[in-house]
Amino acid sequence: MLRILAAALALGLTPAIAQAQDWTVDTEASTVGFETTAFGGPVSGQFAAWTAAITLDPADLTGASISASVVTGTGSTGSGEIDDPMLGADGLAPAAHPLALFESSDIRPTDTGYEAHGVLTIREASQPVILPFTLAITDGHAIADARLTIARSDYGVGAPGWGSTAANVTLVLHIEADAAE
Repeated sequence: MLRILAAALALGLTPAIAQAQDWTVDTEASTVGFETTAFGGPVSGQFAAWTAAITLDPADLTGASISASVVTGTGSTGSGEIDDPMLGADGLAPAAHPLALFESSDIRPTDTGYEAHGVLTIREASQPVILPFTLAITDGHAIADARLTIARSDYGVGAPGWGSTAANVTLVLHIEADAAE
């Protein structure tokens, strides 16, 4: 009888296993963009095609992960003078490198939001990065915003003729998602 009582208490006192929350990204409300300078002025653009798989529970980050891919050939600033070299052989080279990837399974809280510690791969060059982001969740709807500045040369993007183009590019992310059921 004592064993049955002990087993019942153990089962009753065992905490439920926390399950990480999956999110369904609203690609219509979200943007994956970039900012830099070229020809002496500011330049901004977006990528039209991308996907992201996000698992994140702010109360328990142990199972959190972000996996995203961007179709490099869909990048556009609206200016052929900038887009042609950006999508050319010395730029993102989408014919040879159709996807840019970000992978993280290490999400940490900060004083102002979160950091996703992961690996960014562009043109088959992989670099560790820390992606800081803010996150607001209301009634199962999440809004995250992030900015990450990277050096083009770390990913083999650019050529000597790109002299007036900034050495750095800032990735600008606005992601809206709904809690998956």
